[in-house]
Amino acid sequence: MAMGAGRGDDGMGMMMPPTDTNMEHDMGDGAVMHMTFFWGKHAQVLFAGWPGDRGLGMYFLSLVFVAAVAAVAETLSAISGSRRGVSGGALAVVHGIQMGLAYMVMLAVMSFNGGVFIAAVVGHALGFLLSRSFRSSASDEEANNRSTSKN
Repeated sequence: MAMGAGRGDDGMGMMMPPTDTNMEHDMGDGAVMHMTFFWGKHAQVLFAGWPGDRGLGMYFLSLVFVAAVAAVAETLSAISGSRRGVSGGALAVVHGIQMGLAYMVMLAVMSFNGGVFIAAVVGHALGFLLSRSFRSSASDEEANNRSTSKN
């Protein structure tokens, strides 16, 4: 038998690419790991078996959770961006929490579920909107304080 015969080799020591275009791998415990975006409520987001096959309600709850975590992470960027009257240690703690939440969102998106991806983007957009409103109200308040202190 030639070297590599029967293994998908071309006989020159190089493996042929897999012919399976489904791009999902069975994890052995009934869970499937997707390698490309897919649509559906049967996803595994952040935790083993969650939301899994628990129905549409749990899937939507996971989407709301991902959006909320993304919004909080983005909103915390406004706090860590404003340095007035805050110690460096407190800013470091806030930044650490922000980064931890951002990494959680990244891991959730790595479930490759299209709904989770959209929820993360929407959450970041809402958080950005909230952070802008916090920044504008803080600068309005600061401007009012300056004008009253001059009088």
